[in-house]
Amino acid sequence: MTLWTIKIGTSLLRGTKNLRTNTIINEYCKYIAESKDKGDQIIIVSSGAVGLGCTKLGFKERPSDINSLQAAAAVGQGYLMSLYESAMSNHGYNVAQILLTREDFQSRKNFNNASLTIKRLLDWKILPIINENDSISNEELKYGDNDTLSALVSSAICADQLILLTDIDKLYSSDPRTNKEAKPITDVHNSKDLVQLKIDSTNSGNWGTGGIKTKLTAAQISTKNGITVHLADGRDPLILKKILNGSRGGTVFHPNPKPMGTKKCWLAHALHSQGSLYLDEGAFNAIENKGASLLLVGIKRIEGEFNANQPVTVFNLDGLQVAKGISSLSSQEIRAKINNPIRSKQSPIVIHRDVLVLTSEFIS
Repeated sequence: MTLWTIKIGTSLLRGTKNLRTNTIINEYCKYIAESKDKGDQIIIVSSGAVGLGCTKLGFKERPSDINSLQAAAAVGQGYLMSLYESAMSNHGYNVAQILLTREDFQSRKNFNNASLTIKRLLDWKILPIINENDSISNEELKYGDNDTLSALVSSAICADQLILLTDIDKLYSSDPRTNKEAKPITDVHNSKDLVQLKIDSTNSGNWGTGGIKTKLTAAQISTKNGITVHLADGRDPLILKKILNGSRGGTVFHPNPKPMGTKKCWLAHALHSQGSLYLDEGAFNAIENKGASLLLVGIKRIEGEFNANQPVTVFNLDGLQVAKGISSLSSQEIRAKINNPIRSKQSPIVIHRDVLVLTSEFIS
């Protein structure tokens, strides 16, 4: 039994002259049902609500303002789910809709609750269909973040493999649509290579924005959690059947043999930092090399405003990011204490080791 997450991009669900949206979804669902019949468990992370909403409303162009995009998503989301429900019912399976926003991941409790809900649906042999809540969230509409969402969901439920279906056949060294010298990349074996690819793609103009950049981020998150990632051309739905039957995508990102775990994944990737702490050399060395918690005495500077139990990013005095974690003190409390010339002998813990993850653990 394999636990799969399948992310289906907007470009695939728009439909073409030869394949309408409902036909494409019917084809995908046929292969998903075949895989479920064999005992596999599958989750879909589906984009497409905005595009389908615009089509249903007869728009010739995608709106540019956020409110119109959110309204279009509200129209398209129900239609999208009806297509999945109709397609899967033909094969005897029910579907369930789960709408998430980035804020849902800010709480460890909510993160775990989402995971437990998905696992219960899988136990009931239901196909969970997940999307960022486009009708109220700006994140997906601005940044196309369903790739990252698919990686976070995959990590939360300990998926075995993630399939990123898109409109390119594989990863390239640069945009093959504009550069004939672009070289195909069929395998990425380690995190360092993946980080370098992200840097190279960013330096390559449009190739490093939107789709490719977020897919590399999704691959980075997933592989660090022991998940194999396939980047595949979903314009031909048959590729999904082949991968589910043991083939591979155009580019395969191979998993890290030592997964970082769901808690560290949540700390590293799901949380949006609310502020920054800058450490002296002694504190940096203690958390980097000695497995220590971060003590107040080691903090030399603070930026931003945050409450107690909110996430912060930790830097050394050279401005190098060294960790992320949850601060037990508010920014106001930390400022008051570090600016007080009279220090107590026992320095309080600002970030306990249990809620701290080193940058080297999720970047390198």
